[in-house]
Amino acid sequence: MAPVLNVMDDQARARLIRRFGEGVAAWCDDLPALVARLSERWGLTVVDTKPGNTGRTLICEGDDGAKKVLKLTPDHSIAESEAAALRAWDGCSRVAQVLATEIADGAILLEGIDPGTQLSEAADVPWADVGDLLTQIHAVTPPPGFSTLEDRVVFMYDLAERGLRGSVAEAALSMETLDRARLRALALATDGVGNAIVHGDLHPGNVLDGGPGRGAVAIDPRPSVGDPSFDLADWVTLPMRDGGTLEDGFDAIAPHLPGFDAERVHAWCVALSPLFVMRPLERGERTPFVEAMLSFCR
Repeated sequence: MAPVLNVMDDQARARLIRRFGEGVAAWCDDLPALVARLSERWGLTVVDTKPGNTGRTLICEGDDGAKKVLKLTPDHSIAESEAAALRAWDGCSRVAQVLATEIADGAILLEGIDPGTQLSEAADVPWADVGDLLTQIHAVTPPPGFSTLEDRVVFMYDLAERGLRGSVAEAALSMETLDRARLRALALATDGVGNAIVHGDLHPGNVLDGGPGRGAVAIDPRPSVGDPSFDLADWVTLPMRDGGTLEDGFDAIAPHLPGFDAERVHAWCVALSPLFVMRPLERGERTPFVEAMLSFCR
């Protein structure tokens, strides 16, 4: 079944070229044919597209009438690691379930989540759901083959360094400050604490509203094995964006997360603080949240 929408627009192409370089242009050119082939194989009609920095996410309707999500990336290692994590979490109600994969094409077919609204758009954070989500994913024993949290930290800070060097953000966030934060993060990632599957990118934009019967559902893991406290930084800092404190974040999540380690989570927030502010600084934003995160960097 042929797709019914333009699956690669100019903005999506530009984002992918920024991430992967000019060499990804050929993949962008070939994407419509790949989508048509997979749509025929899996009985899909493309009805919508979603933005992404590492590929294309297509909202589809299956021949059975069910909502499904087709994810495609030019980096097949991303598809492979994402599928491996989601397979490890098979049966977890708080995680989107895999329907099919074609890793050789960088393709994953997932169940559709309804209504599927990102929690970043929600008026209130469903803290109990988030706590249950974190508990579920971190309780699963990691299978062999996952990279380490150290690997994830190295990747994130290498990417941040490339983005910061020569950017307008460098005036407020120096390379020296970034390097200091990198060392803090590496120390936490390598001190032997934790042996969980870490989602690795668990911000509110990667958690969807699954409705009254499902609640919060995680998508888009960048998995590794290590300290589960890493996954909490994006959540406990949320109240700070509205004028609250980090302690407000601790108070919100702690009742719903057995074994919550405030000291450990605080250390990760400090270590990851530059990554929270790079994009806002590039946009010229100096909000109280940005200033608070910059103070953590010192």
